[in-house]
Amino acid sequence: MKNFFDITSVPILNNFAKIKPKTLFLVDCFGAFTTAFLLFAILRTFNEYVGLPKIILTYLSIIAAIFCMYSGICFLWLRENWQPFLKVISIANLLYSCLTLCLLIYYRNSLTIFGIVYFLGEIMVVCGLVFIELNILKKYISEETNSLT
Repeated sequence: MKNFFDITSVPILNNFAKIKPKTLFLVDCFGAFTTAFLLFAILRTFNEYVGLPKIILTYLSIIAAIFCMYSGICFLWLRENWQPFLKVISIANLLYSCLTLCLLIYYRNSLTIFGIVYFLGEIMVVCGLVFIELNILKKYISEETNSLT
């Protein structure tokens, strides 16, 4: 029986297992930049169509901007020992998704359908990226373990 959490067990996701870790930092950087831009420039401007207060959208955009800088720096300067840094951004992304979900629950009475769809979509994309990142980490750790034996 195949492991549910093994990315190579799903044929369409098998190509993601071949992604270089450095590329993951770049993908994370662009995703965080897109999120920060959308939250700060677009959704804050039209917050009545989203249903979250501007200050919450601002804080979320600041978090995304920090993630963007972190991933960008990792992409540009990391050559070796990238595993702990990928683990940090994976956990940070997961915590961001949990925070967003908690905010959706807390502001459920003021959220619009557009706001709910946007944030649930964002959570799904971020969690998908975390899934891929953690599987890449697992793959490299098992390869290192096998090469030591």
